[in-house]
Amino acid sequence: MKAQLHFREQLEMLKSRLVEMAAQTEEAVRMAVEAFLERDEARAQQVIDSDPEIDRIEMEIDERVIQLLALQQPLASDLRFITMAMKISNDLERMGDHAVNIAKEVLRLLQHPRIGPLPEIEEMVSVATKMLSDGLDAFIRRDAELAREVVLRDDRVDDLHANVFRILLTQMMENPRNIGPCTETLLVSRNLERIADLTTNVAEDVVYMVEARVIKHGAEKLAQ
Repeated sequence: MKAQLHFREQLEMLKSRLVEMAAQTEEAVRMAVEAFLERDEARAQQVIDSDPEIDRIEMEIDERVIQLLALQQPLASDLRFITMAMKISNDLERMGDHAVNIAKEVLRLLQHPRIGPLPEIEEMVSVATKMLSDGLDAFIRRDAELAREVVLRDDRVDDLHANVFRILLTQMMENPRNIGPCTETLLVSRNLERIADLTTNVAEDVVYMVEARVIKHGAEKLAQ
């Protein structure tokens, strides 16, 4: 009984640290996109400075997972959560890295004049950050239905990224002076697209964690 109680305490601590990491990652992404939209140097630098803490929590989560798997031999839903915790923390760490990439692009963009308004990338920011918010909410609430909705939105981000690429390429061809800012903006778009992909991974892992059902690579449709 005492060993079981200790296991539950360790499991709750793992959940708590993963939720904390999710919150910090979401904040880093939010600040990075705000820095991009507002050309805010201080906010971009803050994102860069906050990244080591996200990395530290990921390493702590990995260590906790290894200990739980080695010492407790969890079964069923507990085993699914523990194994997914390591995978989700890795995806969150990579999202944090992409937020840093965006922040660094902001610092470089400040060396160039603004290019024309680009509503496609502004929509991309909106869709990708909403995906992240809902994906993490689905994880915290163990909401498989919301997780499935998040997965479906990834195609829209991909389409917007493709549109942004075409628009920026046209601008660079029309005016070579646009090559610098357009290239940096395209890299922002690429990092947003990757954040959406990683959020999709998290949402798919939530479905597996809750329902023990694999939905990656269209597996759910193939099983029907």
